[in-house]
Amino acid sequence: MSDQIVCIVGKPNVGKSSLFNKIVGQRISITEDTPGVTRDRIYGRASWLGREFILIDTGGLDVKSDDTFMKNIRLQADIALETSNVIIFLVDGVESVTAMDRDLANRLRQTNKKVILAVNKLDSKKTKENMYDFYELGFGEPIFVSAEQGQGIGDLLDKVIEDFPVVDPDEDDPKIRVSFIGKPNVGKSSLINYILGENRNIVTNIPGTTRDSIDSYFTYKDTDYIFVDTAGLRKRKKIEEKIERYSAVRTLSSIDRSHICVLMVDATEGISEQDTKIMGYAHDQNKGLIIAVNKWDAVEKETNTMRAYEKEIREKLSFASYAPLVFISAKTGQRVTQLLDLINIVNNNYSLRIPTGVLNDLLNQAVLMNQPPSDKGRRGKLFYGSQVSTRPPKFNFYVNDPELFHFTYRRFLENQIRKSFSFDGVPLTFNYKSRGKETD
Repeated sequence: MSDQIVCIVGKPNVGKSSLFNKIVGQRISITEDTPGVTRDRIYGRASWLGREFILIDTGGLDVKSDDTFMKNIRLQADIALETSNVIIFLVDGVESVTAMDRDLANRLRQTNKKVILAVNKLDSKKTKENMYDFYELGFGEPIFVSAEQGQGIGDLLDKVIEDFPVVDPDEDDPKIRVSFIGKPNVGKSSLINYILGENRNIVTNIPGTTRDSIDSYFTYKDTDYIFVDTAGLRKRKKIEEKIERYSAVRTLSSIDRSHICVLMVDATEGISEQDTKIMGYAHDQNKGLIIAVNKWDAVEKETNTMRAYEKEIREKLSFASYAPLVFISAKTGQRVTQLLDLINIVNNNYSLRIPTGVLNDLLNQAVLMNQPPSDKGRRGKLFYGSQVSTRPPKFNFYVNDPELFHFTYRRFLENQIRKSFSFDGVPLTFNYKSRGKETD
């Protein structure tokens, strides 16, 4: 069954993001009182009375503005309108009907979609005085809401979902979340646009164009993915705008909610300290990891250029040596298919489970090859191991004394497992426990 899609549109600063956040139940969209803050389509999943749908928050539409981004914002809104089943047309009750509202109403009538007129700021006395003015927009009886206070939201959602099918709320979403992370202006939006074949995200040469983390739905080789284009993380001292601080927090939140993270590195600039920190956070959260070196087409190459570049990256990201690396160009499409194949491989590896008997045969062979270290006459003993979970894979090793198993030997055992099983791109977690002790 295809997803039902609901789109919120309106002129700038009427409360679209506040309404979106209230319906979705999370603070996903930025809600600053700065017109034009939401510039891309922001997706969220919501449900009401057993009906589930995807909600899209669009950038504010100002048809008379000459702002650099407005043309792109209109394009994003048009794409959202085309994909939606229902459109929520949100207007400002305090301002009454404006020329901009009338122009947008004319545009919405051309879509031939179900349009619900919602008048925001119900809690204001001025809105009550203006309430009959909104009938002139031609969408029937308006629904009055307060996005901030939550008033009228139930009535609005009743109207939104009245034709939607009932779904099982306990059914798991099979889609795999993949976040594209990295500094600003490394090509994350360009890559997703290339993969999807549409101008999904605003792309300019201005660092920081993407302020929100943006979800895109994509299927590759029978696997459903949610590709997340995150705002680029700058060094903390360079984060000056309040809006950018929100963006940084949401980027980290996107990593938390993802299964796989693709670190994008600018080939013309090389690996940076900020890249290391971003990758380190994803590694610490036990996410599947891939390194994509973008703009490879812009690098002058010699015989060993790629090898030297990979060596430098491996040295600076030594904590994530398990992460596969691919050199791509979002502009030309070079090796983008290879990157998609890697995402599939890492996703499969993330779910890999080793049978307990097979794991212990491997551990016994490893111990025969290299015995555990000893300290003050006491030698470490590895009794048995088991894999206790997947996504990410976690193992419990039962030993006589965890302190006897030093870092180097633990790394040896991990390497033996990685040599025998395909865990490329996947972090492995090991808990060493005294035999009979079931908790850390």
